[in-house]
Amino acid sequence: MNSSILIKNAQLVNEGQILSADVLVKDGFIHTIGQNLNAVADTVIDARGQYLLPGVIDDQVHFRDPGLTHKADLYTEPRAAVAGGVTTFMEMPNTVPNATTQELLQQKYDTAAQKSLANYSFFMGGTNDNLQEILKTDPRTVCGIKLFMGSSTGNMLVDDPDTLEAIYRQSPMLIATHCEDEATIRANMQKYTEQYGENIPVSAHPEIRSVEACYKSSSMAVELAKKHNTRLHILHISTAEELELFRNDIPLEQKRITAEVCVHHLWFDASQYQTLGSQIKCNPAIKEARHKEALFQGLLDNRLDIIATDHAPHTWEEKQAPTYKGAPSGLPLVQHSLQVMLSFYKQGKISLERVVEKMCHAPAICFQVEKRGFIREGYWADLVLVDLEQSYTVKRPDVYYKCGWSPLEGQELAGVVTHTIVSGHLAYQNGQFDERKKGERVLFSR
Repeated sequence: MNSSILIKNAQLVNEGQILSADVLVKDGFIHTIGQNLNAVADTVIDARGQYLLPGVIDDQVHFRDPGLTHKADLYTEPRAAVAGGVTTFMEMPNTVPNATTQELLQQKYDTAAQKSLANYSFFMGGTNDNLQEILKTDPRTVCGIKLFMGSSTGNMLVDDPDTLEAIYRQSPMLIATHCEDEATIRANMQKYTEQYGENIPVSAHPEIRSVEACYKSSSMAVELAKKHNTRLHILHISTAEELELFRNDIPLEQKRITAEVCVHHLWFDASQYQTLGSQIKCNPAIKEARHKEALFQGLLDNRLDIIATDHAPHTWEEKQAPTYKGAPSGLPLVQHSLQVMLSFYKQGKISLERVVEKMCHAPAICFQVEKRGFIREGYWADLVLVDLEQSYTVKRPDVYYKCGWSPLEGQELAGVVTHTIVSGHLAYQNGQFDERKKGERVLFSR
């Protein structure tokens, strides 16, 4: 096991700057940042010509463990994440069984401690009847409470008004919400079923899970949060209309209501249902191109705070179901999210500094992650080296997800992740994994 790593001649992208520096890692932490460091280390990496970023923190993934491990699990998906420069993930509670009790939540942590190459945290799930369990959640050791204010999956829909009021009023920590109005979706589904029967085209997905459904639910969540001064984080914003709900006139540290955008809502648009079909079926839906452009602007002007994936794998066979209703929603993305954003950088749409801000710094600030998300002395050494002179075409044999496919297949993405350091451990290097040390449980400064 490597106890020390010296990274030489890197271009550090951190806290709004790019500068040449060396970094010494010792005992899991960033020990020294400086010029021409001559320290002795077990491993020396010459990073000349490469960029050193903080490890990406993905605040929304579905790794399917327990209960749905034919799709993904806490070994395969963290491994894929690390290959893509994601060093920390926060995973959702809609596994089987749902993580809606403290005991079931702890079981997920125990599994990750044995299997996960990346650092990890897990959301506690809210339901219409588990408020007392929610209130037992430890804000220091758990990333947040997850509420499905729209039945994206399973039986975790929280739609009882009294329950919602109580959770928003009493939650001991950040609430992360999936916002789509259930009544609107059901009415739209009925309309399309009457028109098409079982032959609803997948292109109808953004009409069924509509702009109206998103806005109605998101605006209600914001209203509840303002009423109770709740720390609210709305996941995967997908419409231009929702952007008006969020502020950009105060620093992130001062916001009580924050928002996330996912890479697929920036990369794809509704015209691609024709070629990709249910591969890009997800909730909330990928919508027409005007939303993609507005979301990118919302990211740049700070109405949207964080970039994530909502990584949600299904098997290829499940995705090839013959009917719209039969094909499950969700995309596998965590291995390529950083490269998607580096591609936008290469296109001149966003700076490297902003990519790092939205994928590394902002999640750490938003969730009050302890000693991660920045390249700072004394912080955990979660670090990623990327070669921006190389590009990479996504091919199925190179996909590390258990499901074995990606909606990005055939796409050329900018940049190649050459090294990923997780809590001081060189976990990935030029296509090779070192799995002798697992990731750490993330703590929160609350």
